[in-house]
Amino acid sequence: MSLQRRLMLYLLACAPVVWCIALAITAHRASHEIHELYDTELIRLARQVQSTLPEAPSAALTPLRMLLPKKGERGAGEADLRDLAIAVWDRQGRLTLADREGVEIERLPDASGFVDAVIGRQPWRIYYLQSPTGQWLVAAGQKSHERDELIYALTFSQLLPWVIVLPVLLAVMAWAVRRALSPLYRLTRDLASRKADDLLPVPDVRAPSELRPLVGAMNGLFSRIEALLQRERRFTADAAHELRTPLAVLLAQWDVVRRTRDPREREQAEARFSAGLQRMDRLVTQMLALSRADTARMPDPVPIDWTRVVEEAVNGCLAIAERRGIALACDWPEDGVPPLPLEGDAGLMAVLLRNLLDNGARYAPEGTAVTIRLGPDRLEVDNPGPGLTPAQRAAMGRRFSRADGQAESGSGLGVSIVQRIAELHGLGLSYGTLADGTGVRAVLARRDGAAPGGRLSA
Repeated sequence: MSLQRRLMLYLLACAPVVWCIALAITAHRASHEIHELYDTELIRLARQVQSTLPEAPSAALTPLRMLLPKKGERGAGEADLRDLAIAVWDRQGRLTLADREGVEIERLPDASGFVDAVIGRQPWRIYYLQSPTGQWLVAAGQKSHERDELIYALTFSQLLPWVIVLPVLLAVMAWAVRRALSPLYRLTRDLASRKADDLLPVPDVRAPSELRPLVGAMNGLFSRIEALLQRERRFTADAAHELRTPLAVLLAQWDVVRRTRDPREREQAEARFSAGLQRMDRLVTQMLALSRADTARMPDPVPIDWTRVVEEAVNGCLAIAERRGIALACDWPEDGVPPLPLEGDAGLMAVLLRNLLDNGARYAPEGTAVTIRLGPDRLEVDNPGPGLTPAQRAAMGRRFSRADGQAESGSGLGVSIVQRIAELHGLGLSYGTLADGTGVRAVLARRDGAAPGGRLSA
């Protein structure tokens, strides 16, 4: 269902409810005012009749029957005189003055004020007035039907114009709803006419205040998609550039292996070809790890089990460590102190730690040790190898960038992978030196403002 149709249905459903409430309030106020008006008239009529009575009753005074108009005949006003009644009693309870309806009014000696009664099966409102000397009791009454008739007339006289203008009101509401939703329609047409690669921000100058959060959210989404596409384009271009050279080398080495006849040369060519395949395998593995880190999403992070993460990372680096004679060690916190409480993806954290250990095992001097230190608020990987120059520090994290003169093969992606996974877990990566001022120490700690749990974000 469209938003316009939904708004129209809401308006059509709410308008009658509002009208009924307004009608009830109007009827209640009209009833109060009319009752107040007619009650005042009854009081005035009773007092006027009392003012015409003698101070003492006369024995010769006989009940008076007032002359009334014929049936269907109206007096000076719209009200029928048959809706009024007057009755007067003396001290002895004798009826001394009454009209036709007044004869049927019940005498209440102790009554004073208004009383609702039934006369001739019709409801009446009667006002009883005692004389100051107690000689006379005057009663002035009126049919309730007269009052109800006026209340209904006033109420329906206001309701009728609303019913007549209802079609016009609906047409105006439909136009107003469509006019109010026109910015949404313009936004829809703008987005529908865009090309798939058009990620320019949507201008929000003319957007209503209610749509600006939506437009801002869409522009933020466009920016994130544009950044993701640029990262993928850069990754694809860098990967194509980096893969071109190893493939060319492998093809040349394979051509040597295929053409040589000397067993010794063939053995050397096969060794070089095997080393090239290993470098290619590492490059592809690192590229896949970086791609996974770039697109990582974790809706439900879980607590990191550092024992399993360290074991997996160490097992992944045993081959290079044994080849170069590097010892891999891990220092845990004191008993009772938990190591770096963190929530996230244990698999990604194993990739992060494996890359730090791999870099340490490749570039540390042979026969030394690479140590993992887990503290309550940080993780450190110590490498006793040569320190980093300012230029190398500035280039850390640049993809496919490696320092010149490296004996070990590499792809230049390890630090980029570590930085991306650390960012996803709310951690910051920094490099320093060991306590004696030599070597390299990689430090992972929570960034300022990061949650203590290190919740994973995308």
